[in-house]
This record gives sequence, C-alpha cells and structure tokens, in this order.
Amino acid sequence: MSTPAGSGSATDPGIQAAAAQVAAEVPDGACVGLGSGRAASAFIAALGTRVRRGLRITAVPSSEASAHLARSLGIELVDIDEEMPLAVVVDGADEVAPNLDLVKGRGNAFVRERIVTAAARRQVIVVDPRKLVPMLCGRDDGGFPVEVIPLAKGLVMRKLKALSLRPAVRLDRASGTPVVSDNGNLIFDCDVPAPLSEAGAREIDAAARRIAGVVDTGLFLGTADEVLVGHPDGRVESLRRGG
Repeated sequence: MSTPAGSGSATDPGIQAAAAQVAAEVPDGACVGLGSGRAASAFIAALGTRVRRGLRITAVPSSEASAHLARSLGIELVDIDEEMPLAVVVDGADEVAPNLDLVKGRGNAFVRERIVTAAARRQVIVVDPRKLVPMLCGRDDGGFPVEVIPLAKGLVMRKLKALSLRPAVRLDRASGTPVVSDNGNLIFDCDVPAPLSEAGAREIDAAARRIAGVVDTGLFLGTADEVLVGHPDGRVESLRRGG
C-alpha cells in the first residue's frame, strides 16, 4: 500500500509547478487548510515564499508534520474557527478517478485531512499523472485505509472481512510495530476484491463507516473541486468536477 519512491515528490517539477500555481491564487488575509504529504509540502513551501514577501495569511494544518513545516516557514497557524470557513484546502491524493473521487491516506493523516476539508469552501488536489486511475483501488498496491480505535481492533477486523475486504494492520517499516495515527488510533489497509466503481465505492465506504470503532476511511468521494495534475515537463493540467 506504499507510494512508489519518488512518486509525487515535492521536488518533482510538475508538483512544484502545480503547487506554485494554487499558492499564487491565495489572497491576502485568507485562512487556508494545509494537507499532508509530498504535494502538500510543496504547496506549504510555495506559501512560505509568498509569506516572506509580505503575504498575510493564517493556516490550519492537517498533521503534525505539516504544522512543523509551516511554522518553520513563518506561516501563522490557527485552530478552525466556527465563524469563518477556510477559503481552500490544498492536499495530495494517492488515486484520482475520472469523476475526481479520491483515495487518500496511504500516509497517516486522512482523518485530520477530512476535518480540514470539511471546514473549507474548496478542496484542491495536487498530483502527478501517475495518480490518475480509471477506477479506484485497481492497482496492485490498491485498496484504501481505515482508521480504527484500538479497543475495536478485533471487531472491526471481523466486520471488514465480512464486507469481503482484506484488512491488515499497517506496520511501521523500520520497527515492525503498528502505525499509530496523530489521533492515537490504528490504521487498517483494506485490499478490495475488485476495482471500485463509483457506486461501489460509495457502498463500501458507507458500510465501513457504520462499523462501531471505525473513525473514518480514506475514500474521499465527491470532495475535490479541482485536481491540478503536474506533468514532468512542468505543465499543469486542471481537472474540475463536472468539467
């Protein structure tokens, strides 16, 4: 379930170009959401450059790693304000279907990414062309993650298997111990028996969410307003929902 080395790297010319494009559109005084991972890091770096040149913004990070990077670049961080939604959240994705449905969370921050996305007016996704797929969860490393409260580990494992999924506790590559999210929970990587159609993705997402102890899934369905595809030659392609 890991992302191939170098895929979507923050130093990839296409990712940098796409991140710079969306960062250039952030207006003075805006509050923005910061995703997690390589593409989000490129966006945060581009924002940091604008902040050093005088841009005044605040931001809400979706992970401790994004928060650390933003602080190091002089970006002011705030909590989500009940009075005003975020102007935009910019993030990456592991897979993007033609209808802009997403798989996210092969990093570990998808629950917080969901919250920040829900607080934003728009979600813009930055990816390289390799993340574009005909159907979700159709690759050899495909599937989607589920965040699980530790007490419910056995129950959730049984219920997910009953949905014909093949769940496995995500392990840290270095230590071999279970990965713990920033929320203190476990992450299950769920292989699927076949690629997910649009309807199938919604059905399995809803069924997984109904299981007691499941916090969230990495299926982000209908959330993306725009996907910026950064090509290796630096060209940026814009895909819009319904476009």
